[in-house]
This record gives sequence, structure tokens and C-alpha cells, in this order.
Amino acid sequence: MKATPVSRTIEAQSHSSPIGTLPPPLLELRDLRYVYPDGTTALRGVSLRLAEGEKVAVVGLNGAGKSTLLLHLNGVLRSTSGAVLVEGAPVSNATVRRIRARVGMVFQDPDDQLFSPTVFEDVAFGPLHMGLAEAEIRSRVSRALEQVGMSGFERRMPHHLSPGQRKRVAIATVLAMDPVLLALDEPSAGLDPRARRSLIALLRALPQAMLVATHDLPMVAEAFPRVVVLSEGLVAYDGPSAALLADTALLEQYGLC
Repeated sequence: MKATPVSRTIEAQSHSSPIGTLPPPLLELRDLRYVYPDGTTALRGVSLRLAEGEKVAVVGLNGAGKSTLLLHLNGVLRSTSGAVLVEGAPVSNATVRRIRARVGMVFQDPDDQLFSPTVFEDVAFGPLHMGLAEAEIRSRVSRALEQVGMSGFERRMPHHLSPGQRKRVAIATVLAMDPVLLALDEPSAGLDPRARRSLIALLRALPQAMLVATHDLPMVAEAFPRVVVLSEGLVAYDGPSAALLADTALLEQYGLC
């Protein structure tokens, strides 16, 4: 019987990595299932692992479950069944506050994230609510803005910035929390070509692991060596981005071209 793309990936991993040699995952989803209150089933049993520093794109048609999956990573949504583990700890009422500092969620629309009068206040919001000292907060804000190329914008009003600049500040708000994992929903949506190229360079340069929901396949090719295809709430493919992008039949099968 012909193997599915997922089974081919798992099979390859099992032959290339002896049992017991794989490092513990940074993120693990175990048979994650989610049904919205109106009865709509969004996730039907998603399992995947993400290693420290690994950058993974999640693609699929609208309604495939991409954004729903991301919202589980730091407890915005709680699974109907299954589990989400970050650094080995399950997301729960007891751990969610700490995990939200470790998993930085960047929404598609920066205006959902930027609500303070100045850039400085927006980026300082997370560290401030972590109870950090003023000197540490200022240090984190400065470092985060430098990472995203927005140093010197501290006193600017976020709503006066360009879409690309607002996207960078939104990323800085989570970098200031010193996360180990970034979860980004459609980061290149709405950006002009120059801002998009700049964003891709930023994502490639950041050291954090990433799980990024996107329709931007050229960005996947440039910045994300591994891709997961969601189809009707299930993982249909999990493997090298280059292999998927070179397979026209698979792209057509999953509605990606």
C-alpha cells in the first residue's frame, strides 16, 4: 500500500534516529482535538514535536485549523482532548502563566497586540506584569527593539507606524518576555514587498523556535526548512519544505496552488 506523506516522514525519522537518541522536544502536541462551542470540529487529533530552535511553517486551506492550533500553545484555547506540552510541562491552570512567558504569540493583525500610547509602553507591558525591576524592564525593551530593528522608536505612537513597523513592534512585545518559542499567525499578511522581505530576514535571524501559520509559500521556502500541512483538522504532511514545494501533485491535493 502506498504510504501517505505523514507516514513517509515518520518512517524516515525512525530509520535515521536510533531509539533513545532524540532530544526531548521543546513543544509537543499529543492527539490534540478541539471542538468549538457551536459544534464545529477544528482539530481532529494533531500530534507533532518541535525541537529547540526549529522553525516550522503550518500551511493549509482556510478553516484547516492553523490559527486554532496556535491558540492552544499558550492556553488561549484549551483542547477538548489531548495535550500540549511546553518544555515538558502540560498547559494547565497551574502552568499557563509561566508558559505564556515562554511562548510568544504574535497575532495576524498587530492592532490586536498594540494598545498603549507609545512603543515603549507596549513592549514593556509583558515584563512589567512579570514583576521585573525597572532597570530590567528597560533593558528588555531596548534589547527587543534592537532585535527587530526598531531602536529609537520608543516614544513613537504605534498607530502612526507603517504596517511593517507595527508588525516588528508586535514581535518585540513578545521578545521582551524572553520566549523560547514564537507562534506567529500570518506574519507576512498585508505587507508590501519591501516590508515582507525585511520580515523574512528578521524571522531567519531570530534564534527562537517558531511555529508559523501562513499562506505565503515563498516565505516558507526561504525561512522554514520544515512544513506541516493541516487538512480538515488533521496533519496531512509533516516533512521537508523543499520536498513539498517541489511536488505539484501534493500541492494541488492540499489546495496550496
